[in-house]
Amino acid sequence: MTSNPTRSLRRRPLLIGAGAAALSVPAVVRAAAGKHVSYLTPGLDLPFWRILANGIDSVARANGGSSTAYDSHNNAQTQIQNAQDAIARKTDGILISPTDSSTCPSVLALAKKAGIPAVIADIGTDSGDYLSFIISNNYEGAYGTGKVLAKVMTDKGWNKGTVGLVTISLARLNGQARTKGFMKAMTEGGIKQGALSQMQTYTSDETFKFVQDMLTAHPEMRGLFIETDQPTLGALRALHSARRENDVAVAAFDGIPEFVPLIQSGRLVAVGMQQPYLMGVRSAQSVFSYFAGKTPPKHVLVPIMVVTPGNIGSLLATIKKNVFGTA
Repeated sequence: MTSNPTRSLRRRPLLIGAGAAALSVPAVVRAAAGKHVSYLTPGLDLPFWRILANGIDSVARANGGSSTAYDSHNNAQTQIQNAQDAIARKTDGILISPTDSSTCPSVLALAKKAGIPAVIADIGTDSGDYLSFIISNNYEGAYGTGKVLAKVMTDKGWNKGTVGLVTISLARLNGQARTKGFMKAMTEGGIKQGALSQMQTYTSDETFKFVQDMLTAHPEMRGLFIETDQPTLGALRALHSARRENDVAVAAFDGIPEFVPLIQSGRLVAVGMQQPYLMGVRSAQSVFSYFAGKTPPKHVLVPIMVVTPGNIGSLLATIKKNVFGTA
């Protein structure tokens, strides 16, 4: 396919490299040869979505097909335009990680009208028809992460202090689940919420500013939970800048290679790691199974690993493969 040079650069799709090979199923290969799928992602600036895209592409290539990832730049209108572009390019399947759950139905409606199967990879939708929904158990993962943070704070005698949260969008079902699961653990631990900020740009600089403001407004804050990976680095930078890195315990969600030494050293006391590469693989397997005339599962739940300084050694091989997509 050729790109229209008049299209906005913001909407130009990114072709994803092969990455690690996925296991192919001969029957699927025969039925799927030449099939092309389009992955609509909130923002390829976050490693999570790039890794998930690579998981999708590995299955597409292993089964004789191909994939294209479209960057929606966390903008609902760009997401719609990307869906329209993919349909105009005669895509055979749409996989979507929506900008938020309320914007997904519009894309699902476009896919249904065009007779194109749609798979939701993470985040979720408020309504609409889809082939499969692949999601992590965000509630349980955040609850487990919160339990570790609460224990660390209690063991240090910090449980009378408050906890701050920097959340992903609470218009997303996964954001709601993470926040509820984490706060359940805080309630059980007798730890009160001091501050909450919602990400808009999902950058480390944005979270740096959020945490700076929290530290000023809530000097009693002794715990911090950041709901996705790259912004966590901004939170740690803010703590270091304020000389508070030794008296605030930090937990996070998702995972990037930079987390490994931070967990090993105890700067991150717990991380609820989703497995984006595996999620991409499962998402693509659903649509390629459909191409082969099979009925894929409607709902696929991918486990979350709660990684701590005590267990990272035993989990590292799995983390490299399914979280970082590098093994």
